[in-house]
Amino acid sequence: MTDAFLPGSDLLDAATALDAETVELRRAIHAEPELGLQLPLTQKKITEALTGLGLDIKLGESTTSVVADLDTGKPGPTVLLRGDMDALPLQEDYVSPFQSKHDGKMHACGHDSHVAMLASAAKLLADNRDELTGKVRFMFQPGEEGFHGARYMIDEGVLDGVDRAFAIHVSSNAPTGILATRKGPLLASADRFELTMKGKGGHASAPQHCIDPIPAAAAAITGLHTMVGRVVDPARNGLITVAHVDGGTTNNIIPESVFMEGTIRSHDEETRENIKAGLVRVVDGVAAAHGCTCSTEITPGYPVTVNHDEDVELSGRVARSVIGDDAFYTMPLPILAAEDFSYVLNEVPGAMVMLGAAPEDIDDLADAAPNHSNYMRIGESAMRRGVAMYAGMALAR
Repeated sequence: MTDAFLPGSDLLDAATALDAETVELRRAIHAEPELGLQLPLTQKKITEALTGLGLDIKLGESTTSVVADLDTGKPGPTVLLRGDMDALPLQEDYVSPFQSKHDGKMHACGHDSHVAMLASAAKLLADNRDELTGKVRFMFQPGEEGFHGARYMIDEGVLDGVDRAFAIHVSSNAPTGILATRKGPLLASADRFELTMKGKGGHASAPQHCIDPIPAAAAAITGLHTMVGRVVDPARNGLITVAHVDGGTTNNIIPESVFMEGTIRSHDEETRENIKAGLVRVVDGVAAAHGCTCSTEITPGYPVTVNHDEDVELSGRVARSVIGDDAFYTMPLPILAAEDFSYVLNEVPGAMVMLGAAPEDIDDLADAAPNHSNYMRIGESAMRRGVAMYAGMALAR
């Protein structure tokens, strides 16, 4: 399958004309963030934004997803465009007129902008349906942040008949408006581990009568980080991060157990399995050396996000044609963040592109709060380029 034509800069002009609507929807969603698979407020805002565009809209059964089809009635491919909807369990500390109204919930990964860009792209494409053939499917997906929302939507048929797929993810500390991606692995797999180091509790003044799990847990953490550098091929990427440790209740009690959890990341299945096997080996050995036992649970997470070469090439051509020669950047290396768009790309060819969205008032990118920060914010001027890219990828197909 080859692109019939490349849309030009007039598409960016059309996306820019929708700036006010794009920003308004993004801010409305930002102010009322929701978590997980059930996002009724966000779903309602999306359906209202799509009403009147002549789309066939279907709501999810197991989640609050939205699938909207633009059917031209002419033979051609079905191109899927995806935007994720959910927020993070994080208190927003950056003050703005549209700051989160919900304590402990925040759009700190830019999904509010993904939804707004995709809704505006739907408007733009609906206005230009005469230039399209086949179908465009707009996939508004909940539950990306660890809830496997894409898998639920796939089970409900979102990929039925789909020929290609495309997604955008913003990065709040990358140059505003720059589109970047690469062929092959783009993002990592992400597995969760939970460890409980168990000893024998007692009085902190008499450790000889106890089996203290705290030094065992500390040794295990050091051992895990050291192990990764010994079992992973230096030419490949992989890591373990112990992100949560919980043990003890007060200053004069040795606890019976220490709980630890974290993440395993890699860009290929061999590395992924090597790290998981190494984790079990290290924690069991450290536990035995300290007279403890350790229970281990590893929960498989998202697979590696692998872009397809043809779609990466097309995204570069579209970006340069619609936005400009300096708009597209080829990433030399993948990154260790993870995405459940990986489930989509495991089923149909396509690509994900990163969109730089550093705030416009930031002079030094080092000062921009990254995704998942409680101070994360975006430069909203970048969204017009996202709208144009979504629409451009559909038009080019």
